[in-house]
Amino acid sequence: MSGVIIAVAIVTGVGLLCSAVLVVASKFMTVSVDEKESLIREILPGVNCGACGYSGCDMYAKALASDPSVAVNLCIPGADSVSREISTILGVKHEDVVEKVAVMRCNGVCGAKKEKHHYVGIESCSAAKQLFGGQGACTYGCIGFGDCAAACPVNAIDVFNGIAHIDGRDCIGCGLCVSKCPNGVIRVIPAASKVVVVCSNHDKGAAARKKCANGCIGCKKCETNCPSEAITVTGNLAEIDYSKCDNCGACVSNCPIGCIAYEDSSCRYY
Repeated sequence: MSGVIIAVAIVTGVGLLCSAVLVVASKFMTVSVDEKESLIREILPGVNCGACGYSGCDMYAKALASDPSVAVNLCIPGADSVSREISTILGVKHEDVVEKVAVMRCNGVCGAKKEKHHYVGIESCSAAKQLFGGQGACTYGCIGFGDCAAACPVNAIDVFNGIAHIDGRDCIGCGLCVSKCPNGVIRVIPAASKVVVVCSNHDKGAAARKKCANGCIGCKKCETNCPSEAITVTGNLAEIDYSKCDNCGACVSNCPIGCIAYEDSSCRYY
C-alpha cells in the first residue's frame, strides 16, 4: 500500500514541477503581438488565398502592422470595405481595391467537346490528368471533376455538362480555383473587364476544331480588328491584355467561332 502512495506522490510531484516550468516558460518566452496586427487580422476574411502576395492573412496582417510601405488594398476577397477598415486602424489614406473575378477559359458545352475515352477512376481533375490527360479529346480544356469547385470558399463554381461554370456575382477573386486546375483553364481578371477568351487550346485551327467545335482557330481576326491592340494570337490562341482592353466588343463580333465572350457581369460568362 505504501508503494502505491509513494508512486502517486512521485507522479503528482512531477506534474506540479512540469506545471511550474510551463508557467515560467510562458512568462519569459511569450512573443508579444502588435495590437494593430491583431485588429487587422480580425477583419481580414481568413481565406488565406495568397492573392495579396503574402502566404496568408496572418502574414499580410503582420506586414501591414510593421511596414508602412505595405499597401492596404491588397486583399481582393475583402474588397474596399476591408481596405477602409485597415486604413482606419493604421491611420493612413484609404486605397480602392482593384476587384477581380475568376473566368473559365473553356467552352466545351452542349456537346461541343469530343471525348477520347470513358474515364473510370478517382473523380478528381488532378488524378484524371495523370491518366492520358483526362477523358476529353482536348487536353487543354476543363476536365470537369470539380477540383476548382471544391476549393472555392464561397461556392461560386458549379460543374454541369462536364464543364465548370463560375458565377461572377458570387466570386470574390481569391484565385484558389486557379491553383487547383491542372490544365490552367481558369484565370483571374479585373472585375470591370467584360471580354474573355473562352478557350485554352493551342492546337492549330483544324486540329482544335476536331477536338472541340467551340475551339479557337487562331485566325487572328480578333487581333486585326481590335482598335486598342489589346489582343494578340500566340501559339494559335487569342490572348487579351486587360491593361489595354476597353470592352468595346469588336473582338466578339469578329470571332467566327464565338470563342470570345462579351457578357454582363450580373450573369457573367455562363
